[in-house]
Amino acid sequence: MGDKELQAIRERYMGAEKKKRKIRKMNEKKFVFDWNADEDTAVDINPIYANRHDVQLFGRGQIAGIDPREQKQKRSEFYDRLLIERRTEEEIERQKELAEIEKRKDKKTAWDDRHWSEKPLTEMKERDWRIFKEDFNISTKGGGVPNPIRSWKESFLPEKLLGVISDIGYVEPTPIQRQAVPIGLINRDIIGVAETGSGKTASFVIPMLVYIQELPPLNDYNRSLGPYALILAPTRELAQQIEQETLKFSRGMGFICVSIVGGHTIEEQSFNMRSGAHIIIATPGRLKDMLDRRILVLSQCQYVVMDEADRMVEMGFEADVNYILDSLPASNLRPAEEEDSMDVDKKPRKSLVGKYRQTVMFSATMPPAVERIAKTYLRRPIVVTIGTAGQAVDRIEQRIEMINDENRKKQRLSDILGGDEFAPPMIFKSTTLHGGKSQEQREAALAALKSGAKDILIATDVAGRGIDIKNVSVVINFDMAKSIEDYTHRIGRTGRAGQKGCAITFLSGSDSEVFYDLKVMVGKSSISRVPPELANHEAAQRRPEGAKRGQRAVTD
Repeated sequence: MGDKELQAIRERYMGAEKKKRKIRKMNEKKFVFDWNADEDTAVDINPIYANRHDVQLFGRGQIAGIDPREQKQKRSEFYDRLLIERRTEEEIERQKELAEIEKRKDKKTAWDDRHWSEKPLTEMKERDWRIFKEDFNISTKGGGVPNPIRSWKESFLPEKLLGVISDIGYVEPTPIQRQAVPIGLINRDIIGVAETGSGKTASFVIPMLVYIQELPPLNDYNRSLGPYALILAPTRELAQQIEQETLKFSRGMGFICVSIVGGHTIEEQSFNMRSGAHIIIATPGRLKDMLDRRILVLSQCQYVVMDEADRMVEMGFEADVNYILDSLPASNLRPAEEEDSMDVDKKPRKSLVGKYRQTVMFSATMPPAVERIAKTYLRRPIVVTIGTAGQAVDRIEQRIEMINDENRKKQRLSDILGGDEFAPPMIFKSTTLHGGKSQEQREAALAALKSGAKDILIATDVAGRGIDIKNVSVVINFDMAKSIEDYTHRIGRTGRAGQKGCAITFLSGSDSEVFYDLKVMVGKSSISRVPPELANHEAAQRRPEGAKRGQRAVTD
């Protein structure tokens, strides 16, 4: 019997032997990624495949962490080589055009970390303008705001006016001029707030002269119709200050500028206007008198400036201001249907009889009366704010000295004036300025201080606004102002036009109503210190009940 038969009988009666299960080793579960070179299906016909371990950059996807432009360049190299022999001349030219377009696009979107001062005007982007405004502490509200000017050369002003600006000695525009001038040039109404000594007079005079330059010259027919431009100011001193500044520009441009203020006879001022006037600078009360007497009319007035509008309201001129503005012609008002386009239209537009009327208002605060004036007579104004409204500039060191005794105050004043820390001129051989003096006496007092004939000016709050005297070294508040806004105006007589200044204030217990606001204001100055006597005083811990918050300082 053979072996196979025996094996069959054994399996029949005893069962078949089970096959021994093969045990798989643990390392066999690991997947092996390597393969033999002879198993690779890639054909090395292209240099891109030379290193198989390089990242392949073909396809629509992109590799994170690698410059997309570099990926794009590598993706195109292979196809460029394949297509180069198939392209026609037209296709080659088109390819060059597309490459140039792509290059310009990349250049436009490329990150440029240069400061705006290192760029030409044509390369300024939105981010650059935002940084520019931050550098000069300029903020605006309103639609269609034009970009500020970086320099007078880039302001697009007429060459003749640029020559006048250069002759006057204006090297660089001040922050308010940088933003207000381009707004004025597009015939937009403005509400402006800026620090004292900021050069705001030039910010409305310069666009005013450009405006007037495009109007018909004065002749025998139209000079009796009144001025082309009107500037209103609350006080005689401020009006005459504006007149002096305006004359610097208007004389070089061939325009006639006349001031109409109290203290001079109406007959004298009527004689000054015998040849007509392009620009009139006036206080509201005297101007209303001349309108009532028909000595003057405003039949062709198209440019109006209200300087320190809130101050005019405080002094009781609201009715006079409304009367004056209602005397202006309605033919040059911007139609209501065009107001919506002002938010996006940055170009000047004209009416049938010339440019639309333009109104500029500088007002530190907006009490209800000033808001009514703005809503009634301004058309979608752009609000321009320079710096922090209501805060004295950091160029002025504010010193506070607690002195309750009058004799000690006089002795301290004598020590300051007799020392050598502060050079003339000073505002405090002296001259005086107050409301009891005649206009001629007030003008003579200011002229003596400006010329150097007098070293010290002793003044009431009459000198608190609109007085611009160069290089005033110190302002001494012998008696503290009754409000923080008056205090701000007083100390604003020093530290003007970029100069440094000092303000010394004698404070006593009777001034407790302003302790809180004064502590807050001095505390915001980086170069001033709040004395412990003021910082720890009970009245300085909270604002007195019923007291108004400190109002913002008006610009000068």
